[in-house]
Amino acid sequence: MKIISMIPARYSASRFPGKLMQDLEGKTVILRTYEATVATKLFEEVYVVTDSNIIYDEITSHGGKAIMSKKEHESGSDRIAEAVQEVDCDIVVNVQGDEPFTDRSSLEKVLNVFHDDSDKEIDLASLMVEIKDWDEISNPNTVKVIVDQRNFALYFSRSPIPYPRDKNAGARYFKHKGIYAFRKQALIDFSNLPMQFIEATEKIECIRYLEYGKKIKMVETNVQGVEIDTPEDLARAKKLWK
Repeated sequence: MKIISMIPARYSASRFPGKLMQDLEGKTVILRTYEATVATKLFEEVYVVTDSNIIYDEITSHGGKAIMSKKEHESGSDRIAEAVQEVDCDIVVNVQGDEPFTDRSSLEKVLNVFHDDSDKEIDLASLMVEIKDWDEISNPNTVKVIVDQRNFALYFSRSPIPYPRDKNAGARYFKHKGIYAFRKQALIDFSNLPMQFIEATEKIECIRYLEYGKKIKMVETNVQGVEIDTPEDLARAKKLWK
């Protein structure tokens, strides 16, 4: 299998505009993420896919590979679906631009899903990490996921799922980490499927796959890292980086 990584990167962000160009201990967040992804040595190619000349120049001026989007997109998956059309590959790994703590071990777990999927049952795979702090569980900026007995995703939500009507029932809560590995065709299919009301309501793009019957295999990891969505997240990331 030919495996590549694409990092969708928008300059504007509603909660933290320009967050990818913020300084993280001497380098920008997007450059840190790009370098961390390359450093895993799991991919034949790594690209940043962006709508911003600023981000494009940031990556290429440091010797990296970047692709300019030709049109506006609703989601990161739509952005890389456009870019991957003419790229020869079997598996595309979407690493979010605000994930500078991307690590090899977690990515290997996701990619192993496809090596073991001889029947090609899985359309995409993603990561989840257990969370126990109730403030994080109830935080709408933290996307939660619930899975079946085989770790296939049942639903994603910004609300606590499952709802803890019985707090002694032994529920575990999992945060969805923004790393996806797609079969190329599943990604292209995604971009051709119209957004439905559940995805539009929750503002969680992977719900679209579930709405159209695609199978998402979730892989548990214990690597937390920091996803940089707010200035407070950036402050936490700087402490962690040190």
